This record gives sequence, structure tokens and C-alpha cells, in this order.
Amino acid sequence: MAELKLYPSQGREASSAARLSPNKHAAEGIAVADVSAHNKTEVRKNTLYKKREAIMPRKVTGFYRTIKWAVLVAALAAYYILPWIRWDRGPGEASQAVLADFDGRRFYFFALEIWPQEVYYITGLLIVAALSLFLATALFGRVWCGYACPQTVWTDLFLLVERWIEGDRNKQIRLAKEPISFRKIIRKLSKHSIWLIIAAATGGAFVMYFVDAPTLAVTFFTGEASLPTYIFVGLLTFTTYMLAGTMREQVCIYMCPWPRIQGAMLDEHSLSVTYRKDRGETRGPHKKGETWEGRGDCIDCKACVAVCPMGIDIRDGLQLECINCGLCVDACNEIMKKIERPPNLIAYDTDANMARRCHHEKVQYNPVRPRTILYVVLITAISSGIVWGVASRSTLDVNVIKERSPPFVPLSDGSVRNGYTLKILNKADEARTFEIVADGPAGLKLTVLGETPQGTDVFVTTDADKLTAYRVFLTMPKGQLVGRTIPVTFRVAASDSREEASNKTVFETGLRE
Repeated sequence: MAELKLYPSQGREASSAARLSPNKHAAEGIAVADVSAHNKTEVRKNTLYKKREAIMPRKVTGFYRTIKWAVLVAALAAYYILPWIRWDRGPGEASQAVLADFDGRRFYFFALEIWPQEVYYITGLLIVAALSLFLATALFGRVWCGYACPQTVWTDLFLLVERWIEGDRNKQIRLAKEPISFRKIIRKLSKHSIWLIIAAATGGAFVMYFVDAPTLAVTFFTGEASLPTYIFVGLLTFTTYMLAGTMREQVCIYMCPWPRIQGAMLDEHSLSVTYRKDRGETRGPHKKGETWEGRGDCIDCKACVAVCPMGIDIRDGLQLECINCGLCVDACNEIMKKIERPPNLIAYDTDANMARRCHHEKVQYNPVRPRTILYVVLITAISSGIVWGVASRSTLDVNVIKERSPPFVPLSDGSVRNGYTLKILNKADEARTFEIVADGPAGLKLTVLGETPQGTDVFVTTDADKLTAYRVFLTMPKGQLVGRTIPVTFRVAASDSREEASNKTVFETGLRE
């Protein structure tokens, strides 16, 4: 007989009603020989697709729910407010504190200004963020998923709106079963309308990180914003509405790769939301006044299931769907208080401690382990490198591009001239004068197109916060022409400080070796 395949189903098992007895088939006029084929067809229909069952988690209060509210408020406030914070960088410069200015090829974060040449700082920050996530997972399980993941934050916000309009879990279930009515339509329309407003505000706020926020707010509603702006706001509105409003736990189970990756980050010492079976079993209903001898503290009330946003039963053990939000801990503690039993039947615990309890050993938590030490060392090293690089970075950068057409020009006196494009990046917030020097063989002459040399020196002035390109020529006398190429170095020094930058290149002589 064919076997059923069980798929992740938010804690609800796939149907197993596909097993039909031969007697039943015979009674229905189906030959016993055809039972196997009939079973296979019915199993196939039942297992190819599992229709989503809507999860309506019950409202809960407690320690972990309070933490989740605090994180939600802080995260949403930072997300929506940051684009509106102003930062004076002088005339002609972006005045937004946090801005990814692709037109100006600059990233701004308050006083920090990152140029395209310094994108390695962003790479370093991303690596530190990833390692920090690995460390948090190794220590505390999937706390990112349960508290700070954007999918979790916006889903919590959408659930808040849903409870406000439709009521808590029981009222939502009753409303879903009601036939279509004016009252039901109004409530559904109100809920989805508010969801769309939140989704649109989310999409608009995201775009404001790339365009000046006050300017975008005016141009967007007057129809003067660019077409890509409207497209991106529309796409982000749609995705926020779908992911947080209608897909919810399916994003975590089927779309997000982190539940699978986290397995490599966890070990027996990692904290996870755990049902303490050694204390809870054997479970079952309990009447007031009955003894607790010979049974566990779990009264099988399923309060932990009712509040779970993923719809799972934590008593089944660690599951891919569990996001470690701790709401089941709050719900269970409410019940334990009512029945006058000790709290934390469900709690953050480790597999190692569970094993110690079974052997009546002392429980302990050991955060210092080889993997956590490795993560801390890497985070510290990379963070220190970023801080040192930002603190000691130069406000001057030089790049040299040698002209290839033509690579060299013979002159009438036998000397040879090469052309270069010298790009000077002035990262300071004021105009500066720089001296350009070419180091090479004796007699090497440097000229800058459009600039008048002052004696043997060449000075140029660049505007604040700007990349300026100069066309530069090097001329070498005939007596110094040796070999096919000669190494030379361009040095650019700021006249108002000791800051200097250099870049190496070659001079092509035109001679054949």
C-alpha cells in the first residue's frame, strides 16, 4: 500500500485518510485487484498539494511579548523616521542623515561619507552583521527570526490591526465561518485597507533611503516623481502586503533559507524554546483538588498552540517552523500560575540541560564554546579593522589612467611624450590646492593641460567633495630613453597639510628591446 508523505504544515499533519480497506472498495463495486491503483490515485490527490490553513494566534501577554513589542516599536520607528533626519553637510551637499545617493555616487550615514572606492567598508559591515547573526544563533537560537526579522515585525503589526478590527482568535474563527454579510464585508475591507496603507508607507519609506525624503514626499503626491519611483513603491507595497498579510508563516517555512542554514549554527548548548518533557509528562487534564503525584504538569490545554504564530505544537520538540519568539512560554506561564504550578514548563533551554535533568545532574549554561569564541574573534578583528580604516582614512585619493591611443608621441627633438588622465578625489568639505609631482628619471617634465606651472611645480585646485580629472603629459628627453617602459610615480600632496597620495604607472619609450 502506498505511503503518505508528510510536508511541513504549521504543526498540522497532512491527511492520512487515503488508506481504504478492500471490503469498502468491494462494497462500492470496485474490484479488489484495483484497490492498489485506486489507493495510489487517492494518495496522489491528497499529497501533491496541502491547502494552507489560516493561523489565527491568540493574544498573549507576558515577558517575551513585552520584549517583542519593544523591538517592534524601535524597529518601525527607526525605519520610518531615519529618512527624515537632517544633517548639514554644507551648500550643494545632501542634507539627509542616512542616504544611499546613487546619482552622486555616495553613501551617507550621519557624519560618515562612503565613496564608491570605499565600498569595502560596506562589505566589512555586511560580514560583521552575518557573523553577529551566527553568534546570536549559536547562543540563543533563532532570536533574530522571533524578534527582529522584518517579516516578523511587519507580521506582528498586521496581526495587531487584524485583532483590532476582527477581535481575538475566537472571534476571528467565528467571523471566518459566518456567511457573507454586510458586517463581514466591512470588517474585511477595513482590515485590508489598513494593511495596504501600511504596506504603501513601508514601500515609500524604503525609497526615501535613496532619494531625499522631503523632496520625494512632494513630488510623489504631485505626480512629478520619476517612473521608477512609482514602480518600486508599487512593488514594495505589493510584497509587504502579500508577505505580512496573506503568506505570513509560509514565508518562514518555504521561502526563507535561514531555517535550514541555522542547523549548522546550533549545537546542544544553544538556547531554544523547549518543552521540558521531564517535568511535563505524562500530560492530561487535571481537576482542582486532584493530586499531582504520578503525572506531569502539562494539562494539555493547548494554550501554547493557540498563541503560536506558526501554528505548531512546541511539545513535539524542536521544529523547522519554530522561530523562538517565546510566546508559548508566556502562554504556558499564565496557565501554570492559574493551576498553582511552578513557571517555565516551556522555557528557553538547551539539549544538554535536558539530558542533565534526565540524569539528575546540575543544569548550567555554557556560552563560551569554540564556535562562539571563533565568531567573537572574527567580529572583533573585522570591526577593529573597519574602525581603524575609517579613523585613519585619507581625504585624498589619486587614480592614474594611461592613454592608449596613441601610447606615446615622438617629438621633433627626439624626446617622447606620454599622456595620462589623473583623477584627484578631494573628500574634504572645502576646496583644496594640490601639488602634482612625477617621480622618474632625471629630465622628466610634467605638464597639466590648462594649468600654468609655478616654476618647476604644478598646482591644481579641486572643489570640495568632488572627483576632478586632469589631462597630464610626461615628456622624457632622448638621453633617458632606456628599454620599452620606464616606471614612474605620480604624487599628489595637499598644500594645506602633509596628506599625500600616489599612484604608480609606466612611461612607454617607443623603443624595441
